[in-house]
Amino acid sequence: MVLSRGLIGVKRVSWWYVAVWVALQQIDLGAHGQRMKDNMYTPVNGAHCFRRLNGTHVTGCSSSNGGSVGVLHLINSKADIDFIVQKHPSPPYAPIVPPALYTRENILRLRDEAGPYVSALVLMNNASGLEQFSQESRCPNQYSGLAAGQQQQRCSVDRAEDSWNPWGSGLLLEDFPFPIFYVAGVSEMEKLLDCYEKFNAHDLENQHQRSLCAIEVKAFMSAAVSTDICMRRSNSYNSLIPATKFCDPLQGKNVYATLFPRPIVPEEQRVEGPERIVLVSTRTDTTTMFDGVGLGAMDSVVPFAVLVAVAHFLSQALPSNDRNVLFLFFNGESYDYIGSQRFVYDLQTGAFPSRGTQTKPISMDNIELMIDLGALDNLTDLHVYHAAPQPMATKVAELLRKINQQFGFGIQAGQPVMTTNLPPVSAQSFLRENITFPAVIIASRPANRFYHSIYDDQENLHYRYGNHSRKYDFTQLEDLDLGDRSDLYGKDSIQMRIRNASTLIGMSIYELLTGRAYGQRNGTNSVLIDEFLHCFLESADCPLFRATVKPDTPHVYPAPPSRYISVHTTLTSDATGWTYRVLGLLLGQKVENATKANCSALHLPYQWMAGYGGAGECRRTTQNMSLALSPAFMNETYDFTSYRYSTWTESTWSEMSARIFLRPSPAHETLTLSIGIVVMVISFVLVFLINSRSDVLFNQGSTSSIPIATQPTQC
Repeated sequence: MVLSRGLIGVKRVSWWYVAVWVALQQIDLGAHGQRMKDNMYTPVNGAHCFRRLNGTHVTGCSSSNGGSVGVLHLINSKADIDFIVQKHPSPPYAPIVPPALYTRENILRLRDEAGPYVSALVLMNNASGLEQFSQESRCPNQYSGLAAGQQQQRCSVDRAEDSWNPWGSGLLLEDFPFPIFYVAGVSEMEKLLDCYEKFNAHDLENQHQRSLCAIEVKAFMSAAVSTDICMRRSNSYNSLIPATKFCDPLQGKNVYATLFPRPIVPEEQRVEGPERIVLVSTRTDTTTMFDGVGLGAMDSVVPFAVLVAVAHFLSQALPSNDRNVLFLFFNGESYDYIGSQRFVYDLQTGAFPSRGTQTKPISMDNIELMIDLGALDNLTDLHVYHAAPQPMATKVAELLRKINQQFGFGIQAGQPVMTTNLPPVSAQSFLRENITFPAVIIASRPANRFYHSIYDDQENLHYRYGNHSRKYDFTQLEDLDLGDRSDLYGKDSIQMRIRNASTLIGMSIYELLTGRAYGQRNGTNSVLIDEFLHCFLESADCPLFRATVKPDTPHVYPAPPSRYISVHTTLTSDATGWTYRVLGLLLGQKVENATKANCSALHLPYQWMAGYGGAGECRRTTQNMSLALSPAFMNETYDFTSYRYSTWTESTWSEMSARIFLRPSPAHETLTLSIGIVVMVISFVLVFLINSRSDVLFNQGSTSSIPIATQPTQC
């Protein structure tokens, strides 16, 4: 009996070891399964097209809910598109399209004619020999401008000569039922092309008989139909599940600064006499079809740099004046003038500036003149536009010609043009409220073939960073007697062209304000312009940005700040923050002999920053921010089909990813399924047989009837 009890103990221990062994095997299989998964799929890095909506339409791209899978097919010519449309032996496909073939005709054909056979689209980065590439409409902000309801003197999408973006394809405003994925990196492109060449490129007619390289793109967008539908859907879900959103309004911050500090006035008091203000403005934002890609170098950085240089020039050249200058940098202008529409709304309701500034509100009546800088594609050929008879337009054009002739900047400025077909500029928001508003627009004829696209970058400007800030102080004006500084940048460099244009505009505004010509031989600083372009086009870890923060601030991520307006609600975007700080450095009045402790004790508007030398300095600043959120979202009963205000929203999403893998052939899938069925049938048969004879198979024979819990007999 002792032996029998011992055997029972051994059997129990054995079963325990078996259980542990099985558990360890499961863990090991799980680990190997993860490694097998990694071997099956190869991730691909890139940028995704995403969905945006307005009051009546939806634009952009979306994958299916679980991700879209398609066989890679390289498009080298229209014949390759014909292959997908007409033959498609192994659908669905994911065409790989080079930029040269990413045209409206080809992409809409893939959407409309090959729609059932296309599940995704891959755009490859290859700008070699590319002559034009713009997905924006030929008439940006077509339905929110001054001439939106007129039949004559308006931008035409059908006639390139009457448009402001003749090279636009309009794909940015189209809706695609499949994801579009942009691959920029060389190594990432090699992954796709190598996989395609190895498995897909040969014997196209019979490719369905073999395993093929495919891509899975996950970019499912929650929003659909229009902003109106999406917002109502979000509100209804939000009552059941809090914090549920399917789309968010596009919003950000405008940045503004005054040339001279405005007096602090308690709310119950008034400033004696009306303020007289000259408004000088431009936009800071840009956009593209893809998330996080696109610098907007020519479309907005150039006029952005010009206005910053003009503001710096006037702050140095004009110590005082009876009229103040308000420099305004609008955000969200790419989407029906979000920033300027909100600014006009705030002027009309007495909400600008905010009460926190403790200054008197400004109205449209305070603005004697608005000078709005549009796209400056050609900095040597400036045009002056106005919508109604405006004497100041003639005056501005005359000053541009006179000062250019005096200093030899090599810039042409013709007679002012009165038209309602104005460039896509912020002044249109003011003129829609009052066509006689004193707005003068300085812009050039369109020459940017990459407007609102991924290729409007530093190469489009032919910009090369000079990196001369260690030798030259960029916070001081430049002596024009130094000539063109060809030893630094070259006579026809973008730095010198911006310097000449900004100096010309700055001197013209100076004479408008004072009534006399600028008597010095100083102009805007080419080194400042060089650093500004470097910061916004190449790296935020740059001397100019470092001079605007505290001396002990850690270095920032070395990438240019994104200037897409996005959906920032509480946080300020990097680009807006840097704009705010740069204006503080360049327009702020330096407080001499102030220590960090003294400056910090003064609070705003005094700010402690590193300064040009990096040692630290105190400046009394005038810059601030205002909300750039369309007034449409402030009224719950707003009619989203009225076109009164911008109604753009951005869809929410949960995941954006892409990976390639080998999709098995139908024969392989059939074989796998057959083997699985056979194994399943055999398993059922074995289980049935074992279960039916369990009394024989699992009979343990004669065992002791003594309970296990019985104490062992003493010897």
